[in-house]
Amino acid sequence: MNYRNVLSILGTVLLAEGILLSVPLLISLFSRDDCIPAFGFSALITIIIGLILSLAIKKTSDLTAKDGFIICGLSWIVLSLFGALPFFISGHINSYVDAVFETVSGLTTTGSSVISDVESLPKSLLFWRSFTHWIGGMGVLVFILAVLPLSQSRTMHLMKAEVPGPKVGKLVSKLRFTAQILYAIYIVLTIIEVLLLLIGGMPLFDSVVNSFATAGTGGFAIKNASIAAYNSPYFDGVITVFMVLFGINFNLYYLILLGDIKSVLKNRELHVYLGILILATAIIAVDIYSLYGSVFESIRYSSFQVASIMTTTGFATSDFNQWSNLSKTILVTLMFIGSCAGSTGGGIKVSRIMILIRNSAREIKRMIMPRAVMSVKIDGKPVENDTIAGAHSYLCVYLLIFFASVIILSVDQFDLTTNFTSVAACINNIGPGLSAVGPTGNFSAFSDVSKIVLIFDMLAGRLEIFPILMLFNISAWK
Repeated sequence: MNYRNVLSILGTVLLAEGILLSVPLLISLFSRDDCIPAFGFSALITIIIGLILSLAIKKTSDLTAKDGFIICGLSWIVLSLFGALPFFISGHINSYVDAVFETVSGLTTTGSSVISDVESLPKSLLFWRSFTHWIGGMGVLVFILAVLPLSQSRTMHLMKAEVPGPKVGKLVSKLRFTAQILYAIYIVLTIIEVLLLLIGGMPLFDSVVNSFATAGTGGFAIKNASIAAYNSPYFDGVITVFMVLFGINFNLYYLILLGDIKSVLKNRELHVYLGILILATAIIAVDIYSLYGSVFESIRYSSFQVASIMTTTGFATSDFNQWSNLSKTILVTLMFIGSCAGSTGGGIKVSRIMILIRNSAREIKRMIMPRAVMSVKIDGKPVENDTIAGAHSYLCVYLLIFFASVIILSVDQFDLTTNFTSVAACINNIGPGLSAVGPTGNFSAFSDVSKIVLIFDMLAGRLEIFPILMLFNISAWK
């Protein structure tokens, strides 16, 4: 492994985070809250260490694939450790483990929280919580790739390690331009949502931070009752639409810009994604009709919760912990399915599930016709065997981590529903679970050991597992 390359890029990542920390610092100065020293010191120490690493350590050669995975895993850990400083130094979170949990939850766009009363936080910390969603939504390294002139080989390995989905593709010939296009689309969609919320009468600060959380499909709210606090069908509708939009593969938006609407309309992953959303919304709306007494209200609450869970955003307008077992079962199922590859959402991903199902169907056919030559196709194109093998490997490791985490959490003596959905919520980057960690609960009651396990799950889920596991492979450090 090329240690100079790794440390140099880690320095660049820290430098970027230090600059980003200056934004909530300005808000703290403007609002004159008690977080000015916390953000000032955090930004300063992060920038200094970043400059030392990025300038003092010279890069030597292009990155290998192994370097890309190591850099990706380490970058997210380092970002979380330094990003937690404002919470801890300000004293609003007394435990550093809790502060790291909150920061990891933000950066990985999970939205699980250890804070019981978010409305007691100053605006600067509320902004930083939601801003971490927006930073982590498209990917920190994708942002670095968009602004730094790295070589094609260095860019490719970093992009592969961070971008969610079974396979990374290029929109244009150079991956740096691809990253710039993705971020441009990301920024434009975020601005549009802010404007629509403002038109509906939501305050500017609320519009910005809620749009950050929606864009990153994160779900950190600035109200204890989440989006339900606004009690507005208009806000529910706008946020529902944008949660769905941010759960779609961003490559499709680029095709729309090119005028290739036909390819977008033929995209099978999009069909399945929207089909599941509509079907789940319809079933739950019928199931909860007796609770709300009108078709409109049933669809309003059903569509919001379904979109929030499937896109792994985690906002809530209703305590679905009180819904029937059928509705809760559907929501838990959606936690695992997740959104589209190449989106800001989490979960296993619709495309990966499509590949696994179609490959299973192919294997059944092979048992009947062993000599037949068959391929797995998505959108009429054969899926490479490496991609299929990668999907199976991902699912296998995913399940091992999932059940190992549930077993460790069981030591805290919570009920099975709490433990199971806590892990599901964290590894799929969703936020709320059921029972003690439902929409009205939080993760503060877990022990530090359990929180560290859930921190690992959040990072593994956001980075598609392997970049984090690579850090535990001794041979990778040679």
